[in-house]
Amino acid sequence: MPELMLYEDFLDALEEGVLFLDAERRILAINKAASRLLNHPDSSALVGRLCPSLFPNTPCARRCQHSGRCSLTPAKGEDRTIQDITVTGPDGKERAVRMWAMLVGPNDGKVHCVIILRDCSREVELEAEVREQWQLGGLTGRSAVMQTLYERILRAAASDANVLITGESGVGKELVARALHDNSTRADGPYIAVHCASLPEGLQEAELFGHSRGAFSGAVSARAGRFEAAHGGTLFLDEIGEISPSTQVKLLRVLQEREVVRVGENEARRVDVRIIAATHRDLAAMVRDGTFREDLYYRLRVLPLTVPPLRERREDVPLLVVKMLATLSERYQRPQLRMSPGAMRLLENYDWPGNARQLFNALEYSVVQSDGPLLGEEHLPSELKASQLPAAVHPVTFQRRGRLSASTKPEDEQKVIRDALQAAGGNKAEAARLLGISRTTLWKRLAEYPDLET
Repeated sequence: MPELMLYEDFLDALEEGVLFLDAERRILAINKAASRLLNHPDSSALVGRLCPSLFPNTPCARRCQHSGRCSLTPAKGEDRTIQDITVTGPDGKERAVRMWAMLVGPNDGKVHCVIILRDCSREVELEAEVREQWQLGGLTGRSAVMQTLYERILRAAASDANVLITGESGVGKELVARALHDNSTRADGPYIAVHCASLPEGLQEAELFGHSRGAFSGAVSARAGRFEAAHGGTLFLDEIGEISPSTQVKLLRVLQEREVVRVGENEARRVDVRIIAATHRDLAAMVRDGTFREDLYYRLRVLPLTVPPLRERREDVPLLVVKMLATLSERYQRPQLRMSPGAMRLLENYDWPGNARQLFNALEYSVVQSDGPLLGEEHLPSELKASQLPAAVHPVTFQRRGRLSASTKPEDEQKVIRDALQAAGGNKAEAARLLGISRTTLWKRLAEYPDLET
């Protein structure tokens, strides 16, 4: 179009790709950046083609073809629609591209809307690197206490000494045990987990150490115990505080002699097993009360690890929510589940006495109660809304040390984010780091406060 050719040099200087479409979604003009992103060196050959033909097999193109209108153009009163797609570049490698549309108001030309394309490949790579630093096995957290826990887990994994993991119910002690095994020299060996609380007292010894045929009623054949099954690997004894006094005595002997004797036999069998135990109980208090053997306690507690409760690492809640919603999205076949800003604040403000397990249950409740991809405050369990903390307790504040704390009123939040953006020179990734939140969380805040980007 002649009127667009006047701005050709300006458009070609942009890093973002730009496409001009008419009301029929045909391309009127395209700049060089868009041609490069779409791996079409001859931009003139694209003029006149339908926009969805450039993005085959993407949700955006399918919706566009089905509706007969650009699926990215927002309806009246709606925010802009963002679509993340994957395209193949000239080097044959796939790259992430973010696209959105802007409607053009009434004019004398034929331009109906403008499509903006942005190459997000590097951002995706950086976020993947960050995610790797925020995760260790099944554990997720960027808080200082979790980073310290990761370091201690890796140090303990380099040793073969027994480990005692303590922490409240639902904090993920079993995930710590698995991370210890997976990062140890025994990673190729078996990993056997035993939930001691689920074993009847009369069967604890037989389950752990095995039994011979006829050792007790119902023992119709000989059976190896969990120690033998874990030979060459790791045995995880969850809720170790629930084992009986008689089993404690025999367990102590196994730890000392590195051999087991099956129930009903006299022959000792050598076992090479690394022991990881866990409990939510205070074993030291149980030792004082005489309900847990002191010598066994110190045999198990060579390397102690304590998993922090969720209320002590609230900044990890958004990360956990994203990870858990991805799991629930797959389980319930619901695409792109996300929390509204208000619902996320409720989740961040709650004390979570049941820790990560309770958080997952709350999110699953919300998914069941909702129909669309957005989970709002009205979908959360009633106990979260009933126990909402005062607004001045947990909103974020930006500090020189680059972290979030809980001392700023909600109305100051915009200033906090604006200060971080200014300190980062407008770089959103750096601002998110200074604020101690993910880039996704920052984008959500910016969408809630559009004036911050002006």
